[in-house]
Amino acid sequence: MVPGVRLVVLGKQGAGKGTQCVRLSHHYVVPHVSTGDMLRAAVKSGDGLGSKVKENMDSGELLGDDLIMEMVAERLGEPDARARGFILDGCPRTTHQAEVLASLMAPDDIDAAVDIEVPTIQAMRRLAGRRVCVDCGSNYSVSAPPKSGTWICDVCGGEVIQREDDIEDAISRRLELYERQTAPLIDWYTSRTQLAKVNGIGSPDAVLRRIIRSVEDKRQQRGGSR
Repeated sequence: MVPGVRLVVLGKQGAGKGTQCVRLSHHYVVPHVSTGDMLRAAVKSGDGLGSKVKENMDSGELLGDDLIMEMVAERLGEPDARARGFILDGCPRTTHQAEVLASLMAPDDIDAAVDIEVPTIQAMRRLAGRRVCVDCGSNYSVSAPPKSGTWICDVCGGEVIQREDDIEDAISRRLELYERQTAPLIDWYTSRTQLAKVNGIGSPDAVLRRIIRSVEDKRQQRGGSR
């Protein structure tokens, strides 16, 4: 069996993180831990936390580090993540979150932080055309709609919509926040020799192969598989 992995996946919104995280989860047989999924579940719950999360997501704002890391710590403490590892999608987004994650992992550490690189104009085009199932979170686009030919999810039958944070103004705000708050993570992980930069342009299969090759190279540099 392929060994497990502890992997952080970075990249600006629209870089294809969600698609690749699902594929990496299947390849390494580890859970895909998506902060976006956790936050959307909170929104769907309709409680006080959900209302706060929805307000921030609709405006393209990032949530507070303490809230995010509390949810992440709880999820990474579950048996599946403890046993084989995880693909962490959407966290860390700040250097403070990265520091908290490192302390959570101690005395172990992540195997690599993969940065999926795409030009900003390409990311904006992808986000503007993205459509998402309101129930299960499956991703589609205007160029790759559900197979039914209607905006009904192929996976669960839920409604497929354009998210409010994928409207042009919210997209611009999210990318600005990324450049200001999240891009410094590249330097942080580079300084720890954990960063693996991967070209995110091309077919999903081609990008996946690049990521796996980069992760395995990093693991060899850091002393082998888990």
